[in-house]
Amino acid sequence: MSTAAVITLSDKGSQGLREDESGPAVADILKNAGYTIKSTGILPDDMDTISKALVQLSGTVDLLVTTGGTGLSPRDVTPEATLNVIERRVPGIPEVMRAAGMTKTPRAMLSRAEAGILNGTLIINLPGSRKAAVEGLEAVIDTLGHAIDKTKGSDKDCASEDRQDNE
Repeated sequence: MSTAAVITLSDKGSQGLREDESGPAVADILKNAGYTIKSTGILPDDMDTISKALVQLSGTVDLLVTTGGTGLSPRDVTPEATLNVIERRVPGIPEVMRAAGMTKTPRAMLSRAEAGILNGTLIINLPGSRKAAVEGLEAVIDTLGHAIDKTKGSDKDCASEDRQDNE
């Protein structure tokens, strides 16, 4: 069973001025997918604070999901904080999330979400709105178990069992 942590990045949420809906929704999806949630929290949109939290939690969970701070506002620094600390990028994850989002709204192209690996932990940035965070996670959730296995060094083949390569 894999473990996960969820961090919401929101100035207003961290000050108690806005209720966080995306973090609990993401945690529920992960629980329903079989993940044990080890940690949740809300932090301000501050690059140093975010980077420190990512470093602190990496290596303690298999999956670390952030919500918020992926847009174009000057305080949206989650992708930069993530890129500052990860060892390797996993660009396909946010690419799939943006592509899935584009089927619902053209604004999905404005997401600057990133994904990567730090200390054996897969880190994924999700948007801050509940709807966008849920849709983004649902677009990739079925592949995350395999991604985590590979991150941990599994030598299992990447071809899925339901895929047929008969061409």
